[in-house]
Amino acid sequence: MNKQRLIPLIVATALFMENMDSTVIATSLPAIAADIGTSPLTLKLAITSYLLSLAVFIPASGWTADRFGARMVFAIAVGVFMLGSIGCALSSSVTHFVIARIVQGMGGAMMTPVGRLVLLRSIDKSALVNAMAWVTVPALVGPVIGPPLGGFITTFFAWHWIFLINIPIGLLGIFMALKYIDPIKSEDPERFDLYGLVLAGIGLGGIAFGLSVAGLNLLPWSVVGALVGIGTISMTLYVIHARRTGSPVLDFSMLHLSTLRASILGGFLFRLGIGALPFLLPLLMQVGFGLSPFQSGMVTFGSAVGAMGMKTLAARIIRTFGFRNLMTINAVVSSFFLAACALFTATTPLLLIMIILVVGGFFRSLQFTAINTVAYAEVGPAQMSRATTLVSVNQQLAISAGVAVGAFSVESTMALRHVTELSAGVFAPAFLVVALISAVSAWFFWQMPDDAGHEISGRKAVEISSRKGAATAAIKAATEGTQDARDQRLG
Repeated sequence: MNKQRLIPLIVATALFMENMDSTVIATSLPAIAADIGTSPLTLKLAITSYLLSLAVFIPASGWTADRFGARMVFAIAVGVFMLGSIGCALSSSVTHFVIARIVQGMGGAMMTPVGRLVLLRSIDKSALVNAMAWVTVPALVGPVIGPPLGGFITTFFAWHWIFLINIPIGLLGIFMALKYIDPIKSEDPERFDLYGLVLAGIGLGGIAFGLSVAGLNLLPWSVVGALVGIGTISMTLYVIHARRTGSPVLDFSMLHLSTLRASILGGFLFRLGIGALPFLLPLLMQVGFGLSPFQSGMVTFGSAVGAMGMKTLAARIIRTFGFRNLMTINAVVSSFFLAACALFTATTPLLLIMIILVVGGFFRSLQFTAINTVAYAEVGPAQMSRATTLVSVNQQLAISAGVAVGAFSVESTMALRHVTELSAGVFAPAFLVVALISAVSAWFFWQMPDDAGHEISGRKAVEISSRKGAATAAIKAATEGTQDARDQRLG
């Protein structure tokens, strides 16, 4: 297998492990809580502590990869994630479980951005679209197959195996990374911005933790507001600090690049809307329609089928239409299929629901591939680590915000209708709200130049080839016309 296919699969293996783990635990919380003697509500601290750990340590990933080498940091990150997984499986109390999840978060914070950095430094830009298509799939498949897999393992085996299945996957990932990824690192790493890391860590941690808690109903809204407020103040202080330092952990000055800016701002809005789907859809299926977690997971698996179907076509579609045209139109199309979920009722045939999810999954996956690829179209090799860190932080905040907006929309609908229990009817407005937010992202994608990302999509080569073809046809036509005129004179 060539490097253009092998390295994306190595990175995708680690990302699949992380994405699946994050959703599997949600299905199995009741069983885990009963076994270690606590309530599911208390154990939701395990989810929020993981997200908090991610938010705090992601900003350090770029510098760490430059200093110690992306391959080595990636392998160690997978090892740390495995260590946290073993700790989760062996936990006998809430405290032990939360600590293990924090360790997992430390590994996950390095795996995602550093894995993407490995990809960018190992794959030629002309092959980047195909590579990103392979890496994007785990981010979509993991959250979809997580719930049914978690329900199956918890029902027929024991919840401990949810975490232990990460071990062989992680060992394979480490072996493949050390064997096939080149040991590339920066020859002149920048000075570590510790003060900036503290400010960014508090800021991102407060915002991400606050938004995540809002979606779990774990704390009063006043406490959630305080967490988000403290995080916002800290991030404001960080922005002021970043302007005064030459090596910030989060380099917002890179937003002057039009493609990266569109990927960050437009991508945030798009991910916010789509990020609410794995939260809202299982609730609608289980609480609204009365399906079991396993049945619900099998229905929502349609999104993964659509995502898998996209990966072989993404490069061709992007090359045909170009990033700007495709991302602008596809943002609206993807949002339409997200809004279609508002029409689901208990009497809607499951086959129709699955068809909508399969087709919607195709367009969502195509959009994610385009967003993740075009972000690096104008980024030079020396700035890759900063760009991957910025993109990873943006993704984490968007997912947390998506869950919070989805939960807030459902609660607002319940309050307006004066109902206290969840039912199928209260989910429709939430799907419409997040779909509208996703659709707004089209405006940011339209702001990109018409030739945005042509070097990595191959569209420039297609246009040059087309122009050459047109010129050849014109010459041929002129020649034939001259020959006809000569024949007429001779006649």
